[in-house]
Amino acid sequence: MEPTMRGQRWLARASLASAAAAVLVLGVFAGFKTFALLGVGLAGLAVTAAAVWWILSRRGLPRVLAVLLAITTPIWVLVEYTQARLTWVVLVSGALWLLAAGTGRAALTRHKAPEPMPEQPAATFRHPVLIMNPRSGGGKVRRFSLSRRAGSLGAEVVLLEYRGETDVAALARKYAAEGADLLGVAGGDGTQALVAEVAASLDLPFLVIPAGTRNHFALDLGLDREDPSKALDALHDGVELRVDLGRAGGRPFVNNVSFGAYAEVVQSPAYRDGKTRTTLKLLPDLLMGHRGARLTARAGEHEFTDPQALLVSNNPYGTNDIAGLGRRTRLDGGILGCVGVRVTSAAQAAGLLRAGQSTGLTRATATSVVVDADQEEIPVGIDGEAVRLSVPVHCEVRPGALRVIVPRLRPGTYRERPRLDWRQIGRLGLTSRS
Repeated sequence: MEPTMRGQRWLARASLASAAAAVLVLGVFAGFKTFALLGVGLAGLAVTAAAVWWILSRRGLPRVLAVLLAITTPIWVLVEYTQARLTWVVLVSGALWLLAAGTGRAALTRHKAPEPMPEQPAATFRHPVLIMNPRSGGGKVRRFSLSRRAGSLGAEVVLLEYRGETDVAALARKYAAEGADLLGVAGGDGTQALVAEVAASLDLPFLVIPAGTRNHFALDLGLDREDPSKALDALHDGVELRVDLGRAGGRPFVNNVSFGAYAEVVQSPAYRDGKTRTTLKLLPDLLMGHRGARLTARAGEHEFTDPQALLVSNNPYGTNDIAGLGRRTRLDGGILGCVGVRVTSAAQAAGLLRAGQSTGLTRATATSVVVDADQEEIPVGIDGEAVRLSVPVHCEVRPGALRVIVPRLRPGTYRERPRLDWRQIGRLGLTSRS
């Protein structure tokens, strides 16, 4: 048996043993109280999930009461366990379940490890041009001396002006026409997408420098977002990846396009200054259906009817992600991910909290997605930037359109944790052959 398969089997056996021990601890030390413990725990989870839903969908006094309920319910569960003198039993059993889940996922991860994106050595660049936004990320360009470092590596640096709006795409085309053999951006994902489209259209290599606030694209490329200067290592020790590029309503995107509730929040003038406060203020009306366009969408053969929120992504996000805040395993699959959310009850909200498993959540993948509405124009968030587009909005993916240059040494690409499939864990742990 190969060492990798042997490791999988032992991890699966450890998972099964831990799960059995968790049940045995409850049975031996709690006895018939086990059912009462489970009932109290499940009731606590249900009430907490309902409270979270009310926090999101109500305002004023009902929201305050829901916050209090969400805080006091776990305390009540803990008190019940303490009075039964079984707190230690629950803690030990819970720890064993965590161990079972961890080793089980480790076994499945080894069993279903995705192949990394293929890479090839990058060329030697004679005239790389890097466009840098000094305002992005609270001034990361200056804080990490990106301009000076890039210049020392032979790159021409173009700093965007503080005043007025700059047509970044036109600027990139200008320098490409003057002989640039690489285009790069130090800024947020919205700016990255604009220059990436120019690079893709001219088949020029593209360098991502994560100098924005989130830089989700850089995250999925395996770049170090804590120190954006490390991305410049690609200029002398880089590899090339072929990745996909999205378009929505004629505009490029590297991450995702959001419609419905999230897009409405992004459109608010107060969103930039107070994202959490603005989101909590607007979500009740959005989730309860009191405002916003009624959406429909078609992703290949799949139809989405009246979703409250819709997310179209350049390659699918992990199966546990419902808001485009997670990770993508690959960026070269040649497909769009599409997630529709429609939540009208606490039960559906609770399902979303359980790793995105809910009747209110619908997923699909396709090479194109068409979004329509009962209004001629709708708010849309493109890589977090607020725009308004005429319907229908056509979203498409351009497979392998972008030549991305990344450092050869980087933190690493993402490997999605698989769902806990106990049948698969059982097959791995209890059989001698795959």
